[in-house]
Amino acid sequence: MRIARIAHAGGIAHAVLDGDTAEVIADPFGAGEAADGAAGRAAPVSPVAARREPVRLGPRLPLAEVRLLAPVQPRTVVGMAHNTGPADRELPPQAFLKPARSVIGPDEPVHLPDGIGRVDAEAELAVVLAASPAGHTPDTVLRTVFGWTVANDITARDLQRDDPLWTSAKGHPGFTPLGPWIETELPEPDDTEVALALHGVPLRPVSTRELARGVAEILCYLGGFLPLGPGDVILTGAPGEYGPLRAGGHAAATVAGIGTLTTPVHAGGPR
Repeated sequence: MRIARIAHAGGIAHAVLDGDTAEVIADPFGAGEAADGAAGRAAPVSPVAARREPVRLGPRLPLAEVRLLAPVQPRTVVGMAHNTGPADRELPPQAFLKPARSVIGPDEPVHLPDGIGRVDAEAELAVVLAASPAGHTPDTVLRTVFGWTVANDITARDLQRDDPLWTSAKGHPGFTPLGPWIETELPEPDDTEVALALHGVPLRPVSTRELARGVAEILCYLGGFLPLGPGDVILTGAPGEYGPLRAGGHAAATVAGIGTLTTPVHAGGPR
C-alpha cells in the first residue's frame, strides 16, 4: 500500500494512492506512542498494529489535482554512519542526526549555498517507524516498521571533513529529501536495489545487501539508546555510488519496489 502526504484544494492530508486517485485518510501517525521508549521497554506491537489499516475519510481525488509532499513529518531523522559497505563491519556502528526541518518532498528543490564546496547526493532506503524499537530483538523489531521510503542523504563533503559531528555537512535546509510516498510492504529490505542518477546520468545500482548492517540490526542498535517513535525516519546508508550536485541539475534516487524521488538543484540559499 502506498501512503502519501498531499496538498489539495481542501488543505494538506495523508492519502492512500491507488492508480490515478488519492483517497484521504486519517493521520496514520497520530494515534500516540505504541511503545514506552523512555522506559526502554518494548510494547506488544503486532504486525497488524505496525501496519494498521488506514482510516479512510474520503474524498477520493484525482492525482492530477494533488501535489505530493514529503510523506511524513518526523520528529527525529537518524542516519547511519559506518554502513556503506562490508568493510564497515570492522568499525563500530555509529549514527548521526539530521534536522527534521531539513526534510523536503518530491520535486522540491534543494538550494546550494554560495561557497559551500562539493555537495553530494546519496540514494538510500529509509525506514519509517510505527513504534519505538526500544527493547526489541532482531526477531521482533521489524514489527515496529510502518513502511519504507526513498531518501537522498545530501552531504556537503568539504564541510564533513572539517566537522567531525557532521552537523554542518548534513543539516542544511533541504538536505533530506524524502518520498515520493511510503510503501508499507517491501518483501526484501535487506536485498533491494538502490540506484542514483545525477543530471540524467545513471550511476551503478547496488543492492542493500552490500550494507554492513541490515535493517533489524540497525533498529536494535538505535533502540538501545535513542528515543524514537511513530513517524520517525532512519536512513540506512548508501550502498552504492554517490556524486556531486550542481545548480541547474537534478538528482533521482530510486529504490526498487518503492519508486523514484527527484530533487532539482538550485543555486543560492532558500528563498
